Amino acid sequence: MRPFDLLIPGEINPDLILSGDVEPAFGQVEKLVQSAALTIGSSSVITACGAARLGLKVAFIGKCGEDVLGRFMLEEMSKRGVEVDNVIRVPNGNTGLSVILNRGVDRAILTHLGLIPALSAQDIPDSLLSQARHLHVASYFLQDSLRPGLPRLLERARALGLTTSLDTNYDPSERWQGVFDLLPLVNVFLPNEAEACSLAREADVESAAEKLATRVETLVIKLGAAGALGVRSGQTIRTASIPVNVVDTVGAGDSFNAGFLCGYLHDWPLEPSLRLAAVCGALSTQAAGGTAAQPTLEQAMAYLR
Repeated sequence: MRPFDLLIPGEINPDLILSGDVEPAFGQVEKLVQSAALTIGSSSVITACGAARLGLKVAFIGKCGEDVLGRFMLEEMSKRGVEVDNVIRVPNGNTGLSVILNRGVDRAILTHLGLIPALSAQDIPDSLLSQARHLHVASYFLQDSLRPGLPRLLERARALGLTTSLDTNYDPSERWQGVFDLLPLVNVFLPNEAEACSLAREADVESAAEKLATRVETLVIKLGAAGALGVRSGQTIRTASIPVNVVDTVGAGDSFNAGFLCGYLHDWPLEPSLRLAAVCGALSTQAAGGTAAQPTLEQAMAYLR
């Protein structure tokens, strides 16, 4: 038995979420917004918190500053059951920050990278990998120092008996390079519809799924309110989402990832894993921020029954 179900190497940054009429007006115009909230940010951290909420034992490694934003993130992660002892605190370093302009069903994001791209594969020793059953990597295009060593990191993880998963998230450069070669080293690939189509250079999700599924053991494509599409061993399954009162969609895809990985690590078949993921993603949208409405496994299972 290993002490952790899940190890996540990733970025550490809070989100400052501004909601209401959030479109800026330049020319020194001051506008009032409906609400402001400082919450847990980072796709990697939101996934970690969601997985811990579902009962998985989760360890996290990343880099943050010894500043107020770094302290906020580590305290909030610890409160949610995520092990942060391996996080590397950088003296005089600046923890990253995302400002989210939230309109409910749509949003814009302004990010100050800070130490977000600083973690490298060399910072993750085999002694830590060997304590986990599964390695999940997110924010591929933001983690500049991790990206060059990621193929070797995935190979090391698999050699030590871990399964692996990847969610690239959005590519700010919109070049979408480097992912295809990684997919044979990944057990579970978790893009959303737009990311899948961009990576596969296809106009529709069905064609993108057909192309990507040839490269990976399990492909899961998030379809937002339309649910999800999964492909494994030549079998394609779609599952619907559930109706909810949406407050904001920040982190919904990351909560979806946590739900799917929970099913995957419990050796569930593809269909119930997809259903759990869709429920977790939907329920997470009922409060501001990515973690406030993340469900427990018992709460999510009520919708599956």
